[in-house]
Amino acid sequence: MKTNQTPFNDPSDNTTGCCPRFNAKGWDGQTLHFKDKPFVRATTHSVAHLPIDMGKVFSRVLANINAAHAVDPAHSIVMSRDLSAFSAEHLFAVNADVPGEERVTLSGEYVTKVFEGPFSQVRKWHDEMQDLAKEKGRTAKSVWFYYTTCPKCAKVYGKNPVVGLVELGAAA
Repeated sequence: MKTNQTPFNDPSDNTTGCCPRFNAKGWDGQTLHFKDKPFVRATTHSVAHLPIDMGKVFSRVLANINAAHAVDPAHSIVMSRDLSAFSAEHLFAVNADVPGEERVTLSGEYVTKVFEGPFSQVRKWHDEMQDLAKEKGRTAKSVWFYYTTCPKCAKVYGKNPVVGLVELGAAA
């Protein structure tokens, strides 16, 4: 896979008008190579890891990204991770500056794994991602999740695919 690219997402397969249907083809077992890949960073608040303002924050950020024409819908990704039981960090891939939003860049190698199931499985999936890094002979520098559909769309589509991403660190 080319540097700074993600596998293809088909934005046209969208029967809900919200989240496109996720096709796992090309996502499982990939190594993504990022070099100064631009993202918009946002944080949300949680109570015991349950988000309380995600809809509001995501709506604002996505509106600003769309207004700036800063997204490639065929290669979009939002990487999320809990910072604590009370906050989470979200990185929205962009291809241009987005006024009013914090811009960050990522560099590194990220190995992916596609999961299917309820959000309550994230702790187990997190452990599996750390094990995946070990299987590669590396440490897990960070673990992220790409929640491919919102809960309402997952119910409509009958599936809740989630992509785990582990940033590979130094040799174990």
